[in-house]
Amino acid sequence: MARVKGAMMTRKRRNKTLKLAKGYYGSKSRLFKTAKQAVMKSGNYAYIGRKQKKRDFRKLWITRISAACKINGMNYSTFINGLKKAGIDLNRKMLSEIAISDPEGFTALTEQAKAALK
Repeated sequence: MARVKGAMMTRKRRNKTLKLAKGYYGSKSRLFKTAKQAVMKSGNYAYIGRKQKKRDFRKLWITRISAACKINGMNYSTFINGLKKAGIDLNRKMLSEIAISDPEGFTALTEQAKAALK
């Protein structure tokens, strides 16, 4: 049986890694060994970043809602508690958008939350 040489697949695999490392600084974009390390590390950062992005946006929405609540004389936790008791089911993303784009509507929501708490 003939011997199989791996030059073709090895070159493909290396070129794939080097293509992923395109734009990296210095030898990280040109040498396979350093490019492979950089690509693996950047893949880890990308994976972690996808999780952190969700946390960061939730933090931003909560900060925006909290600022809008303070303007209306409430704090964030009592506002959310009041909304739950009033049966208003809006997520934090939508609440923050309402707080930015429609302050009068947000004021109406705070009034409903206050009424539900009494």
